Amino acid sequence: MSLTREEVDHIAALAHLTLSEAQKARYQEQLSAILDYAARIQAVDTSTISPTATVLPLRTILRDDTMTSPLPREEALTNAPEAIEGCFAVPPLR
Repeated sequence: MSLTREEVDHIAALAHLTLSEAQKARYQEQLSAILDYAARIQAVDTSTISPTATVLPLRTILRDDTMTSPLPREEALTNAPEAIEGCFAVPPLR
């Protein structure tokens, strides 16, 4: 599917691009090649292939959720820039 120069101008206008004539010619060729490739992919018969979200086996990369003792408050506040009454002090929202 070959794009016309008018279609390239329209796409450029939608993208708020100012293109030179050389750029328009190059983009016309490149966008046409992309559309031709997409048409080739659409022509492939996929009726025998079941829909799937991934071809990889499902697995989780998270660690097991195990219960541990909580971090002591003093240790949690050691690197805080400022603490007030055992809590993190943060600047007010404006």
